[in-house]
Amino acid sequence: MSRVQRIFPLYACAMLYALCAMLIMDTEQIQAIKQRFGINGNAPSLNHAIEIAIQVAPTDMTVLITGESGSGKESFSKIIHALSPYKHGQFIAINCGAIPEGTIDSELFGHEKGAFTGAAEARKGYFEIANGGTVFLDEISEMPMGTQTRLLRVLEYGEFIRVGSSKVQKTKVRVIAATNTNLAERVQTGKFREDLYYRLNMVPISVPPLRDRGDDIILLFRKFATDFADKHRIKPVKLTDAAKERLTNFRFPGNIRQLKNIAGQISVLEMEREINDEILIKYLPEEQTSRIPAIYKNTSESTLSERDLLYRVLFDMKKDMYELKKLVFTLLKHANLDDQTLDSYNELFQNISESDPTTPLTPPEYSGGKTGQPLTPPPTHYIGGTEKVVQGNRPQIDKTTIELSKTEDISHETETESLSIQQKEKELIIKALKKNNNKRKYAARDLEISERTLYRKIKQYDLED
Repeated sequence: MSRVQRIFPLYACAMLYALCAMLIMDTEQIQAIKQRFGINGNAPSLNHAIEIAIQVAPTDMTVLITGESGSGKESFSKIIHALSPYKHGQFIAINCGAIPEGTIDSELFGHEKGAFTGAAEARKGYFEIANGGTVFLDEISEMPMGTQTRLLRVLEYGEFIRVGSSKVQKTKVRVIAATNTNLAERVQTGKFREDLYYRLNMVPISVPPLRDRGDDIILLFRKFATDFADKHRIKPVKLTDAAKERLTNFRFPGNIRQLKNIAGQISVLEMEREINDEILIKYLPEEQTSRIPAIYKNTSESTLSERDLLYRVLFDMKKDMYELKKLVFTLLKHANLDDQTLDSYNELFQNISESDPTTPLTPPEYSGGKTGQPLTPPPTHYIGGTEKVVQGNRPQIDKTTIELSKTEDISHETETESLSIQQKEKELIIKALKKNNNKRKYAARDLEISERTLYRKIKQYDLED
């Protein structure tokens, strides 16, 4: 037997021993992580997610954690922070969906004194406070588009600017994001920036839902029941085999939160400590409740802001008023009116024309001779933009000259007015400034905006003069 033949079995045994030692070390490390962060379960998908978190923790790469609501995504962010070089810094968890759109920039990046109404003093943002630490952005899909642009700047260059400031500040933080929605679909619909998505998704971690973790459901129920019993000094409940099978087959749309809720209800409400299938089924919602269809949202309407919707309502109301005015004009042509009534209507319509010269109205065109003679109606007139022919003679009206004819004929003008939000905003600012003799403080108060915003709008629309 050659020397190689004698050495090879020893070499193979050494490699096999090393491989087994690595597997044992990985298993022990995973179990230690679970005990440290209170994670219960042995599902392969759960262990795989923990392995990825352990591997990526020593780096400074951004991580995107995906999973259903209540599946325990925040625990993985804490694992990554605790095993990373940023562990000595501060860990800040932020729910992007719980911060109003108007204040999220201030919360994340800070603001200067007087940056907006109510900013009585300067304030640091979370990215400035957590410098050298970790920022966990939960529900990242709810972040507004403008804030997404600022966040991308932080991830790419480590820079940010406070609201109301022009000074660029530096920060070095580890960013971990989480979402319970499909970000790729939101990118396709234009609700999430594609470049930010790929920047966040450098290392994806998928947290499995509770229904895919098999026997972990029974293990977690036992833990929750024991914790509840120890806290309230009662005997913990136990499940029969049939109840265990029933619980394992339930889909748990609320994941771990729902299971903990059920365990608490059974522990406090049931006198029997052994829970069978008949008792358990009373605390499980009907299967249909876990499959409620999502409410349909019209994407074209949901993307509109409140101001856009308000302008749309006002434009619709104005259009209805135009149609009403035209209808009144038409009715006047068919009515017998005395001189006083005609004068009143004449004054009314003149005021309407003067107040809004762009009103696309077609006044009645009367022609005729002396008093008592019938007036010849025009061959056609318009009602709501539709041409209608009026036949027959007009009833006699005891007035030779109808002053309504003095109203400017703008029938040749189009009835379509500009729906530009910026144009309407500019007109409102001009009216407010004229009303208050160019005193911007009072004009801003009438417009219900801050003076700073008004100054910026005046400069934007070149209204300095």
